[in-house]
Amino acid sequence: MIEKADWNRREFLQIGGAVPPLAAVSCSGPGQSTRRKRPNIVVIMSDDMGYSDLGCYGGEIETPNLDRLASQGIRFTRYYTNNMCVPTRASLMSGCYTTKALGPGNRISPQVVTAAEALRDGGYSTYISGKWHLSTVDDRENHPCQRGFDRFFGTIIGACSFWAPATLMLDNDAAEDIYRDPTFYYTDAISDYALDFMREGLAKDNPFFLYVAYTAAHWPLHAFEEDIARYSGRYAMGWDALRLQRHQRMKELGTVDPRWPLSLRNREVPAWADEPHQAWQQRRMEVYAAQITRMDQGIGRLLDQLEDSGEADNTLVMFQIDNGGCHVEYAPDRKGLYLPQRTREGRPVVAGNLPDVMPGPENTYQSYGYGWANASNTPFRLYKQHDHEGGITVPLIARWPAAIKGAGTTTGQLAHVIDLMPTFLDAAGIERPAEFQGRRLHALDGSSLLPILEGGSREPPAELYWQWSRGRAIRQGRWKLVAVRNGSWELYDIQDDGTELRDLAGQMPDRVAAMERLWTAWKAGPAPPS
Repeated sequence: MIEKADWNRREFLQIGGAVPPLAAVSCSGPGQSTRRKRPNIVVIMSDDMGYSDLGCYGGEIETPNLDRLASQGIRFTRYYTNNMCVPTRASLMSGCYTTKALGPGNRISPQVVTAAEALRDGGYSTYISGKWHLSTVDDRENHPCQRGFDRFFGTIIGACSFWAPATLMLDNDAAEDIYRDPTFYYTDAISDYALDFMREGLAKDNPFFLYVAYTAAHWPLHAFEEDIARYSGRYAMGWDALRLQRHQRMKELGTVDPRWPLSLRNREVPAWADEPHQAWQQRRMEVYAAQITRMDQGIGRLLDQLEDSGEADNTLVMFQIDNGGCHVEYAPDRKGLYLPQRTREGRPVVAGNLPDVMPGPENTYQSYGYGWANASNTPFRLYKQHDHEGGITVPLIARWPAAIKGAGTTTGQLAHVIDLMPTFLDAAGIERPAEFQGRRLHALDGSSLLPILEGGSREPPAELYWQWSRGRAIRQGRWKLVAVRNGSWELYDIQDDGTELRDLAGQMPDRVAAMERLWTAWKAGPAPPS
């Protein structure tokens, strides 16, 4: 296994262009060769993490395997998602904005074909391990195995205990007995089943599509004590110093434009020196970091298996996060299907961000809050649920040694989660149908990233659109119009002011009005497919 790269000492040439690559390595062992030309496709998604958390993007959290993936592939520095779990997953599966991808009740629409449906129809074996969150528990016609996947292990709902996850399923059956095993931890189980599904796919003559959807690092803060211990004292400097340290590393790495200043600390968060519960606050970030490192270890096992099989060079692996870091302060009175009342041993679960309760064990249920989410989203403003950059800018790492040119580089070319499904189909040589199983389909909104992966460029999107939860936005070239809920529009030159600190709306009312008209027309939704 390749050791974690010493990212801090690398020197880069420019933002938004190529950077000097790390030493390129072949992923397949000596004498091994691939069996097919069509690639296997592995897409990995983590949950509620910030742009700066990974080591290869500037963070101090130990992610040696994702760093390894980056050293053998390409990192995107201008990649957008939607601002919450459901819309991002819907766009990933469909290649469409949520105006097309989701039907009533936030279920995946029958007017789109999922990536799994299209790839399976094109000869791929299809697997998912982890979080689905595109149907209700009772909406079985939109469960994974009914929307294109051959095998499924995971949860239907969007959040759950890591020790006793609600709605756990194996294929089409409830599988909650699995977590009765005292060694069970959901992140490890997602990795274990993903490995099993990968082995099944590797044993076949046709290529496979594997979607690995971790719930790390979504609340609750649950981790093994030995994983938490490796971060003991790591965050004693507090969120203010952490943001400064990360920002400096990001500028050195080329994952952020050095012209962009660090956004201000959230006004609801005190300076670290004034924080009255420092030990508890440190523990929250220690558990969060431990969750991510545990996930990274599972990703390492997947990468190792690909290498051992000789299929790594012929496999497109992509990693992204579903949205920015989550600021939510978990309240003691918050209830839901995701919150178990008791542990597997029968102890009461003490829910809520209570400073006299240290998070991590199964009988706690907490989140890491505004201060640390602000650090995760360095250098950007705001969080999950918002369409300012902190809610929608995340890492995207792609590795496909048989096709990607310039291993270990970054690209500042603009991309969005709607582009991933078109990329999968382009890589597989599959044309998306106009109809599927008698259903007329909406047109795709995204386009393939393959030209970028192959070392070239593509025409950037004329506009990008967002609307969900607390956010609404449109990006047109260098201009971004954004608002919180139904508040006033803000206008930013997002090329020169990527941290959104200089609102130009008052100076450019004509541009605001023109972009608002475009956004309003988009929000009205598409005509039914004909």
